[in-house]
This record gives sequence, structure tokens and C-alpha cells, in this order.
Amino acid sequence: MPDKGRNVEKEEKWDLIISPKRGLFSLNIGELFKYRDLILLFVKRDFIANYKQTVLGPLWHILQPLLTTLTFVIIFGNVAKLSADGTPHLLFYMIGIITWTYFSSCLVKTSTTFVSNAHIFSKVYFPRLSVPVSVVISNFITFFVQFLIFIVFYLYYFFSNKYVYGFSPQYLPLLLLLVLLMAMLGLGMGIIISSLTTKYRDFSFLVGFGVQLMMYISPVIFPLSQVSGKLKYLLLCNPMTPVIETMRVICLGKGVLNGYHLAYTACFAVVTLFIGVLLFNRIEKSFNDTV
Repeated sequence: MPDKGRNVEKEEKWDLIISPKRGLFSLNIGELFKYRDLILLFVKRDFIANYKQTVLGPLWHILQPLLTTLTFVIIFGNVAKLSADGTPHLLFYMIGIITWTYFSSCLVKTSTTFVSNAHIFSKVYFPRLSVPVSVVISNFITFFVQFLIFIVFYLYYFFSNKYVYGFSPQYLPLLLLLVLLMAMLGLGMGIIISSLTTKYRDFSFLVGFGVQLMMYISPVIFPLSQVSGKLKYLLLCNPMTPVIETMRVICLGKGVLNGYHLAYTACFAVVTLFIGVLLFNRIEKSFNDTV
């Protein structure tokens, strides 16, 4: 008599087969597209978690850059009398702060991926990289809202003839490139730190201080054109410097637009992201033993 059990086993077809990642370069990046619905759920979760039990809720998207910008205008613009490269201080600081905030938020929030999501990672299978990717997407929503606020203030200066600069449509692809570079830098550096913090918890304490220090060696507060000598080379070592300067060229018509500087940032972002994904892929196999 035929074995019914074996026939049933042969007829079974599995939609998904989970197998161990054997090689260092077994990244399975394509899984992220298959789990795109899960990534969107993580984006929604991050958005709700940030503003749950807050009085103002999503209005913090607007208030945070405004308050920071006003503080910079008073301290660095009015008191310290730092140059704004011939642009209104409000617009100069706002675009710098919005740009830096997107990068720093991606870095800081992805740097705690393993520690913050250990309870989920240890229970169910899904591509672990989908969590930091969702953080980058949710932060992009914040960046987009804040950029719209910048446009509102720019239009005010434009129509009141306080500052007139016509935006050129040919810069739009460059603007998209800058957003992509910021996302890659934040994601790459963040998951590298996240991978290291599973074993060395000290890195989590240094992230906030390191990001703040990195901001002061970038042209957020002052334009690159006002710096020379060794200090200028130090600022250019920061991969965010060309991004911020190019963003000001696009939005304000002032700044330093240098193809070699952008190429350096692009190479830095690609290498950092590649190393980060490799480390992330290796650590996720055994992170439960150390977290």
C-alpha cells in the first residue's frame, strides 16, 4: 500500500523557507522588498511612539526646528555676530539645522536597533535590517515636513523683497541626491554603532556626545567660505559638510558647491553603509547571546 504520509509531504509547497545565512556576504537585501508591508508598520509605530501622550503631538515637527533656529539666530547671529554668507540668519540656520537633524536622527535612532528591539528579534523571524530602514523612512517624513516650513519662511522673505533668490529646477535631482546621501550616512553609521553596542555598551553613551561634537565641526553655525587653513580641511573631513553647503547653494544661492567634495561624501556613504550591513548581518546571528 502507498504511504499516504510521504505523498502528503511531497505535495506540500512552502511559501517561505528560512535557512541560516552561511556566508558573510549572504545579505538577502531582496527580503526587504518582500517585507515592505512590515516596514510600513514599523514606520507607523515609530511615528505614533514619538508623539504618544504628548500635548502638542506632531506639532513638535514644526516647533523643534523653529525653536532651535531662533536660539541660533539670537546667540550666533545677534550676539556672536557670525556671518550668514549674505543670507537672512533665520533661513541660513534653519536649512542647516533641518539638514543636520535628519542625518543625526537617523544615526542616533538606528544606533539602538538591537538593544531596543531585542524582545521582537528573539521571538519571530523577519529581516532585521527592516527596523533601521523604517527609522530612516519615518525620519524622512519629519524632514519633509520641516522642509515645507522652511519653504514657507523663504516665500515670506521672497515676496517681501527681503531676500530674493530664484530656485533653479535643475537643482531638484541634486536635492534628491543629498537626501539619499544623508539617509545612507545615517543608516550606515547607525547600524555600525548598533552592531558594536551589543558587545560594548559604552558606545551607546558616546553617541549623543559624538553627534553633537560632529555638528560643531560642520558648517551648521557658520559658512564654509569663512573658514580657511587647517580648520577648513578638518571641516571637509566631515562627510556632512558638502551636503550642508550644497543644500544652501540649492535653497539660498550661497555656499560652496564642489563636485569632488560631494564625490567624497558619496564614497564615504557607500563604504560606510556596506561595512554597516556586513557587520549587522554578522551580529544578528548571535546578538541574543550578548544583549
